[in-house]
Amino acid sequence: MAKSKTSTRLLLATALLALPPAFAAWSWKREGPTSDARTLLVKKGTTVDQVAMQLERDGVIRSALLFKLWARGRQLQVIRGEYTFAPRASLADIAGKLRRGEVTWTSVVIPTGAHAWSVQKRVAAFVPEDVFWTLWASPALARAAGFPEAPSLEGLVAPATYRFNHALEPEEVMLQLVEAFARQVRPSLDSGELGPYQTLILASLAEKETNVPEELPKVAGVYALRLRLGMRLQCDPTSLYARWLRGDLRFTAPMKADLEAQHPFNTYTVAGLPPTPIAIPSAAAIAAAKAPFIDGSLYFVATGTGGHNFSKTLGQHNRWVAVYRAEVARQARAARTVAPG
Repeated sequence: MAKSKTSTRLLLATALLALPPAFAAWSWKREGPTSDARTLLVKKGTTVDQVAMQLERDGVIRSALLFKLWARGRQLQVIRGEYTFAPRASLADIAGKLRRGEVTWTSVVIPTGAHAWSVQKRVAAFVPEDVFWTLWASPALARAAGFPEAPSLEGLVAPATYRFNHALEPEEVMLQLVEAFARQVRPSLDSGELGPYQTLILASLAEKETNVPEELPKVAGVYALRLRLGMRLQCDPTSLYARWLRGDLRFTAPMKADLEAQHPFNTYTVAGLPPTPIAIPSAAAIAAAKAPFIDGSLYFVATGTGGHNFSKTLGQHNRWVAVYRAEVARQARAARTVAPG
């Protein structure tokens, strides 16, 4: 019975295709059945027949059989990707998009300063969260980035605008991130005072410490000098990173408990650099880490109005800390004065 029904449909389709040219053109270009935009995902290994059946199931076209006959007649090779069809798209519109490979792409920006949790949020539409964290620890992806010794992909993502579509596999999305790093960032890490991976780590600390590009060499210089002297780096962003790794994802200023926590990433309690970068450093931060400006400064503190004050002695540093606290208090008083009510 099913075979007979299929034969009947095939005969009908053949008959329709044999109708006068005017009617054939009308059938091909008539409005489609959808009242809203539709999306088709053509994944790896998808055949033309499967595409036709999916379009019919989704109500995008009226007859998979007609589409198959057209595709076979033109030896259609469907390009893998995500396709978006406008409301009432005709068979001609749909076939044209597929023939031309007009894939719908989504731009995703990964900025400098982004850490693992930020990257995860930005690619969440293309990589499920649980899959993301598995791939984040992938030795194969770390190797593709150029650092097989890296325990995670932290810092091994190039800051860039990427183009993804939903037909890509999660592994392909993540591979794009690290391959861009291997091309664009990895070569710039050579020839520094530290090894390439250590340079990347140091650059990430400087990146997270200051928003003032001119300060990056001096911040890197403070940490480079502390490393030489065997002093703990006492980098606030590392204590926050340790907090996040412990599962506390509050993105607030570090508290006393954060600074005192025993954790491999907390440079208040552990000597040396943290095990991995803590974010994506900029090109300027990498340049600063390769050639840090060392002038004897061992301390720095925010001014409260932008930038930092640097000190060579603890006494001088404490005086700058007092200035910072006074500025914060002044700003708080000013805010209360202008607050409504």
